[in-house]
Amino acid sequence: MKKILGSCLTVLLLGACGEEKPKPKLEASTNKDWVIIFDGNSTDALRGYGIEDFPEGIWYVENGALVASPDTTNRDLVTKQRFRNFELEYEWAVDTAANSGVFFHMQEDLSMEAGNGNSPNWLDNYELQILDDENFYDTLAVRSAGSLYDLIEPVAKELKPIGDFNRARLVHNNGHVEHWLNGNKVIEFEMNSPEMKKLLNESKFKENPDFHSHQEGHIMFQHHGQRVYFKNIRAREIE
Repeated sequence: MKKILGSCLTVLLLGACGEEKPKPKLEASTNKDWVIIFDGNSTDALRGYGIEDFPEGIWYVENGALVASPDTTNRDLVTKQRFRNFELEYEWAVDTAANSGVFFHMQEDLSMEAGNGNSPNWLDNYELQILDDENFYDTLAVRSAGSLYDLIEPVAKELKPIGDFNRARLVHNNGHVEHWLNGNKVIEFEMNSPEMKKLLNESKFKENPDFHSHQEGHIMFQHHGQRVYFKNIRAREIE
């Protein structure tokens, strides 16, 4: 009987080890209070890239969501607050064939003229891609929704239909980055690891020696010329 019980216990332990680990939670003691960036109404925590005010008309609030207008010139949104180590939560949805992204540690050191019709800084920082995978012309997985744009393909990705909101979570802690999408961890990497340096050296970012060289800065929501939606945006610093 002892042998049977021991064997059963071993099986149970091995089964537990084989289960997918639950979503890690940061200890409450290591986090400051949440900063509400957008609550469905107020845009006071945001402003346009390179300007002091919220870019009315380029972005607008509708049905509790921030919406990028496709009928205007591009201007990204940045948080007024700057972050170093942080946790960011937000929800996003796209219109048909829409493209956008979320950047972090952003600096405002470029003019609005990017030379290719896109918003500034997109070649300078890591981007968590937002995209309509079904209808956008570029179908490479490394540029698909949830990817670390042009660097890392997302894994275990589950997307909502066009028009429905996806839940996203981005964590940066001393160079360790995680991107969660609809409850699944789709990206994880170390900024200064040999693996990441190799990826950068083999990418189109290799000509930029200062790529993501800053350790703190703004969080930025990209205006790429198509209609995208953001809501329930909040962030908190990690000590």
